[in-house]
Amino acid sequence: MQPAQQNFRVQLWITILSVVLFATKIAAYYLTNSLAILTDALESIVNVLAGFIGLYSLYIVTKPKDKDHPYGHGKAEFVSAAAEGTLIIAAGCLIIYQAITSLLQKKPIESLDTGLILVAITAIINYAAGYACISIGKKNKSLALLSSGKHLQLDTYTTFAIVAALVIIVFTHLVWLDAVVAFAVSLLVLHNGYSIIRASLAGIMDEADIELLEQLLAILNNNRRENWIDLHNLRVIKYGSTLHVDCHLTVPWYLNVREAHDEVEALGKLIRNEFGDSLELFVHTDACLPFSCSICTKKSCTVRVQPIKEKIVWTLDNIILDQKHRAY
Repeated sequence: MQPAQQNFRVQLWITILSVVLFATKIAAYYLTNSLAILTDALESIVNVLAGFIGLYSLYIVTKPKDKDHPYGHGKAEFVSAAAEGTLIIAAGCLIIYQAITSLLQKKPIESLDTGLILVAITAIINYAAGYACISIGKKNKSLALLSSGKHLQLDTYTTFAIVAALVIIVFTHLVWLDAVVAFAVSLLVLHNGYSIIRASLAGIMDEADIELLEQLLAILNNNRRENWIDLHNLRVIKYGSTLHVDCHLTVPWYLNVREAHDEVEALGKLIRNEFGDSLELFVHTDACLPFSCSICTKKSCTVRVQPIKEKIVWTLDNIILDQKHRAY
């Protein structure tokens, strides 16, 4: 199964599950009249809406490239994540409003035992679904699934916090704790929404993924071939689960076209072994120049014009430069 299709199916099940869990939490709220449980239910509304948004975006991602979208439709995932983050922030603001009004109105809380059981069950299911979502999202490099998974697991933590608070209320009868817990949860919800929006905007703006670049550099440095004299002008752009990597690779000037192509193929295979098949690699090959000899470690070169002075270790600072490296 293709990663994009797998992502869509996972999101479909997550969306269905979100609807069921939302209905369960609403039932628990009507049984208890607890603001904390209502807070949990409101966040679940976001899960449902975000689930459908994510589902649509992943459907768009599965569409093949066309003349209007030569790089595919992967950016739809970032838009989906931004919408989900916005909804989460809106839910956080609504929770704060409900917490303040609850403190003023002092509504009674009822049937906490049944309500606690219902929300505890939803927490366990949410965590399992979130774990599966994050695992597949990391495997397929899907921001939409990662966002959904993180949100589901955050929902689990907040639900357990709410359950713990309600247990305290049962034994202490400190009803005002219900609103305080709801307010505290709202701050966590707001932070999570901000984090998701921040990640989605980074993807839309093609912000450099430092963690990914460092991972890529470690692979290149550890598996460097002797004909890879230099690598520069490296750029990595994410389109959903697809990575677009382009760079300039300096090879010995006397290689023929086929030999140079073999070096490019070896580079592509190395990267695909680590990042999977959802990779597009565009490599421009440069012929080495006389100054390249000082950084070339090829021992069998018969046309060397100067000795090796330094082996350039590719780093985040030097590999993105649009110029060939020289010994210093």
